[in-house]
Amino acid sequence: MTPAWSRPVTRGNLDGVAAAASAGDTAATTELLAYLRPIMVRYCRTKLGRVRPISSADDVAQEVCIAVFRALPTYRHLGRPFLSFVFGVAAHKVADVHRAAARDRSLPTAETPDTALVDEGPEQIALRRELVEQTGDLLRTLLPRQREIIVMRVVMGMSAQETADAVGTTPDAVRVAQHRALNRLRKTVAR
Repeated sequence: MTPAWSRPVTRGNLDGVAAAASAGDTAATTELLAYLRPIMVRYCRTKLGRVRPISSADDVAQEVCIAVFRALPTYRHLGRPFLSFVFGVAAHKVADVHRAAARDRSLPTAETPDTALVDEGPEQIALRRELVEQTGDLLRTLLPRQREIIVMRVVMGMSAQETADAVGTTPDAVRVAQHRALNRLRKTVAR
């Protein structure tokens, strides 16, 4: 039996292939899904972007293909291109991933600790977080160059010479910038 559609699958014959697949043609179904998968992978990668997804773009594209496969027996061509139906399914699957990522409050780590850390209680964690926020606010009052020097000298413990080499200036200029930055921080805290 010859198929009612022509090979290879293209945008031009996609609706015919979809009609044959929805009528039960297994070869049309196979070729249709093989054609759609790379398109859906690209679409999902674009739409998911930097979202910390629970599943990868490839997994979401696979879910789209499965949903399309399941919908084929009941799919009816209503004057719209089949690809718009597929993109509608994909949009819903991507939205599901975004919703799941928004609900997921876990913070993945590279390594799981062997024992539970009980050094700090909730109060100490909250106080440390508040201190970090206040320190960040203070550092943002400095000029970018001053902030960079303060972080290198005070936080990282670099010498004036090491800092000067890193920022492209002299050790004396680093000391002067550090002095001015610390004075500015003192005035900000005194307010």
